[in-house]
Amino acid sequence: MMILRSSPASPFARKVRMAIDMLGLGDRVEIVETDVIDPADSIREQNPLGKIPALILEDRRVIYDSLVIVLYLDSLSDAAELLPSGARRFDVLTRHALADGLMEAALAQVYEKRFRPEEKWHPGWMERQAEKVGRALDALESDPPDLGAPSNLAQIATACALGYLDLRFEGAWRSSHPGLVAWLDAFAAKVPAFARTAPPAGV
Repeated sequence: MMILRSSPASPFARKVRMAIDMLGLGDRVEIVETDVIDPADSIREQNPLGKIPALILEDRRVIYDSLVIVLYLDSLSDAAELLPSGARRFDVLTRHALADGLMEAALAQVYEKRFRPEEKWHPGWMERQAEKVGRALDALESDPPDLGAPSNLAQIATACALGYLDLRFEGAWRSSHPGLVAWLDAFAAKVPAFARTAPPAGV
C-alpha cells in the first residue's frame, strides 16, 4: 500500500487527499499524519525538504510535491482525468498555479506569525503576501474555473485555497467576493470529496 504523509490543515495535502477520493484510490493509500516541525519526524528522510505532502510508493520510492503526486495518482486511475490532455491542459495547469500561489502566500502569512516573535514580524513583507492573495482572489472572482467541465486539478486547487482562507483567515475573503462564494458552494455540492477532506475543528 502507498503511504501519504499529510496533515489535516495543509491545503496542499488536502488537494492530494481530494484527488485520492475522487479517483477511487482510497483503498490503495494509507494517510499518515506528519509533524513537519518535529525534528524526529521521518518526513525529512522521505523528502529532503521536510515538506508535505509526500507519497511513499509501494517500492519505497517517494514522490513530491502535491502537483507531482496528483499527476501520478491520475495516471493510476481510470475513474477520472484530473489533468486533461490537449489544449485545455495548459489552461488547467495555469489556473492550478494561481490557486497554489494563493495558498503559498496565505501560508507565508500564517508562518510569519506562528514561527517568529511579534517584534520580528515584517509588516511590509506580510503586506506583499496579502496583496498576492487579494490579486489572486480578484482574478478568480472575475474568471473562476469552469464547473461545467469535468472535475479537474484547477477546480480542486481553487477549492482547497478558499478552504484554507476559511480555516486560517476566518473567511474574510467572502464579503468582497460573492461570486467565489457561490462558486465554492457549487463545487462542494458537485464534489463530495471537498466535505470529506475538510480539516477537523481546532486544527
